[in-house]
Amino acid sequence: MIVAVGVNSDGRREILGLDIGPSEAETFWTAFLRKLVRRGRRGVKLVITDAHEGLKAAASKVFIATRQRCRVHFMRDVLAHAGKSGRRVVSAFIATGFAQDDAEAARAQWRRVADQLRPKLPKLAAFLDDAETDVLAYMSFPPAHRTKLLSTNPI
Repeated sequence: MIVAVGVNSDGRREILGLDIGPSEAETFWTAFLRKLVRRGRRGVKLVITDAHEGLKAAASKVFIATRQRCRVHFMRDVLAHAGKSGRRVVSAFIATGFAQDDAEAARAQWRRVADQLRPKLPKLAAFLDDAETDVLAYMSFPPAHRTKLLSTNPI
């Protein structure tokens, strides 16, 4: 079962639709997103996903919108790269990028964190380099909305 949740212009979350399908293949996601459009969902500005290729491809077909990687899913992947002993430090470093007041400061801090990690954790630093645009996309939206936009998890 999948659930689409949106954030309206007031910054409140709303359930947009749900469906049950045989898989999370691109064809299923495309059909689901097109149903949302037929029901009047237009003006989508940001699509937040995990790294699922089928969903990413479907979203790019159906919406002309910025795509963002869910921060919760991203952090799970980051911590797998960090090793058990480095998880707290790496998590704290990356959190400084998310804590910035605007997109420019967030990108600058993100690059500083990646550069600090590069000597000891080059694969993780490269992972951060590759993810920067995907993970920080929400920073270009109004500050009041950002807490609702950084993840697909409504926690």
